[in-house]
Amino acid sequence: MLPIDISPEIADAVAEGRPVVALESTLISHGLPFPANLEVAAGSEAAVRAAGAVPATVAIRDGRLLVGLDEAALVALATAPDGSVRKAARPSLASALAAGGWAATTVSATMIVARAAGIDVFATGGIGGVHRGAFGGGQRRPTLDVSSDLEELARTPMAVVCAGPKSILDVAATLEYLETRGVPVVAVGQADVPGFYARSSGLRAPEAVEDVEAAARVVSAHLGMGLGCAIVVAVPVPAEAALPEDEARDAVGQAIAAAESAGVHGPALTPWLLARIAELTEGAAVRANTALIINDARFAGELAAALSR
Repeated sequence: MLPIDISPEIADAVAEGRPVVALESTLISHGLPFPANLEVAAGSEAAVRAAGAVPATVAIRDGRLLVGLDEAALVALATAPDGSVRKAARPSLASALAAGGWAATTVSATMIVARAAGIDVFATGGIGGVHRGAFGGGQRRPTLDVSSDLEELARTPMAVVCAGPKSILDVAATLEYLETRGVPVVAVGQADVPGFYARSSGLRAPEAVEDVEAAARVVSAHLGMGLGCAIVVAVPVPAEAALPEDEARDAVGQAIAAAESAGVHGPALTPWLLARIAELTEGAAVRANTALIINDARFAGELAAALSR
C-alpha cells in the first residue's frame, strides 16, 4: 500500500464526487526560482478554486505521500536549500520515500499518487517526452532518452491538462510515441498541438475540440471505457504571454546546441535547457511558463467541474 496522507478537504471532496485537480510540485522545487515558484504554486491553487474545484498539490515528506499542501508546506518546499529536495518520478519514487525529507513529484509520480487518491484530473505545465536524438539520426548515437511521463500516460487513467510537450523535446516523435501507446492527445480551441512557450508547435493535433465542455465529453467517454491510459488535453499558452513561434524555436535550438557543446545530458538536461532559454529570451520564456502553468490549472479546474456535472 502507498503511504499516503490526504488532506481532509480533498478526501471529503473526492468522497462526495466534487471536482478536484492534482498539481505537481517539481515546478516549485526545480522549475522556477524563489519567489516566482511560490507565486505560481499559490496562483495555480487559486485558479483551480476560482474554477470551482479543489486543488491538490502533491509532494513527499519524511516517507509520506502528501496530497494537499498547506501554506506552510508550500513555503517550506519553495524555500528549501538548493539540492535538498529530491525529484521523484516512477523509477525514483521508492528511493524518495526511503530517503526521508522533502521530494517533489514529477508528472509520473504525481499521476500515481493522484490516482491512488481517487483524483481524475491533473494539471501541469508541459509533459515530458522523447528528447531530440533519442533514437539517433545522422551521425548521432541514440541516447534512448525518453521521459517516464510517456509510460505513465500509457498506464494510468487520468485527464492530464498541459500546454503540450515541452518545446525542448522532439514533439513529433513524442506524439508518435503516445499514439503507439494508445494515449489520445486533444488540443483545445485550435487545430495544432500547443508549442509550450508558443501557441503552436507547427504540428496538427490528432484531435481537437472547441472548448472545455467539448473536452469534458471526450474525457468522460475515454475514462468511461476503462482503457487504462490517460488522455492529454493540450491548452495553448495565453496569447498575451506567448512567444512568437520563430523566437521560441530559435531559443530552443540555441540552447540545445549549447548543451551539446557543454556535454550536458541525462536528468540535468531539462533544467539546464530551461534556464538557458530563459536567458536567451531575456525572461520572456519564464513569463510564458508561469502564465501557461496557471492557465492550465484554471482550465483543469473548469474541466473537473464539468466532469462532476
